[in-house]
Amino acid sequence: MLATLKEVLQAAEDKKIAIGAFDTPNLESLCAAIAAAEEVELPTIIMHAQCHESLCPLDVIGPIMVEHAKKAKVPVCVMLDHGEDLDYLKRSLEMGFTAVMYDGSTTPYEENVKTTCEAVKLAASYGADVEAEIGSMGKREFGAGTPGEEDDAKIYTDPDMAKDFVAKTGIAALACSFGTTHGIYLTEPKLNFDIVKDVRAKADSIPVVMHGGSGVSEEDYHQAIAAGVRKINYFTYMDKAAGNAAAEYIASVEDGQPYFYSALRLKAMDAMKEDIKRAMLVFAGK
Repeated sequence: MLATLKEVLQAAEDKKIAIGAFDTPNLESLCAAIAAAEEVELPTIIMHAQCHESLCPLDVIGPIMVEHAKKAKVPVCVMLDHGEDLDYLKRSLEMGFTAVMYDGSTTPYEENVKTTCEAVKLAASYGADVEAEIGSMGKREFGAGTPGEEDDAKIYTDPDMAKDFVAKTGIAALACSFGTTHGIYLTEPKLNFDIVKDVRAKADSIPVVMHGGSGVSEEDYHQAIAAGVRKINYFTYMDKAAGNAAAEYIASVEDGQPYFYSALRLKAMDAMKEDIKRAMLVFAGK
């Protein structure tokens, strides 16, 4: 069933858990995410990131996401992830997305506030919710980096600024930078859970969003959720699980025998579903 961001975040708040949010830039990842949610009987969020436009255009995957969410047996929020401009946000809202994330974290603070307010007003006209970001997790989803590389783009969230930002914009959720990074972790992350606690304390218990959730330890997930994280974005490692499954299928084909994309696709989709299920259960404290 199609759900709003506020609805699934309220469910997370009531149970003191986090809801998994999964980028689904293809049909296989979309089907895997919803099947996993139905099997573990938990709400979920499926997302399309603007930076994934080259993988599958919003105009193609967006309507399919909405239809799959409507038919799901559990609450499913359909969300735009890392929307970079209002026109792109509007396109997703017109398709029936129930939430959008406007990412103005790389712009000056006052500009981020101004555009986020415009995004909130736009989304409200469609009955949708907005997530926004201050601070920066550095690399975007495609960025894997190189060993030994420092991510100089990472900027930690200021709780006092978060209080001001939430009060001025009226957003439903805030993505905070407290030590996570998009993409593959090159070194073990050092997370500052006090940032999450302070943001929640000062910004009226705003649901905090963890971006760069793949690769974090179970213990750190549980500490982040205890501190107030209510949504965890997850993509890189489910995508990696699919790639590994595809490689295993290719390796299993005997010499001289044909490869079949349909078989590879099913192996990859099942691997994603199992990885997503594992993540969902960790986020739910199970």
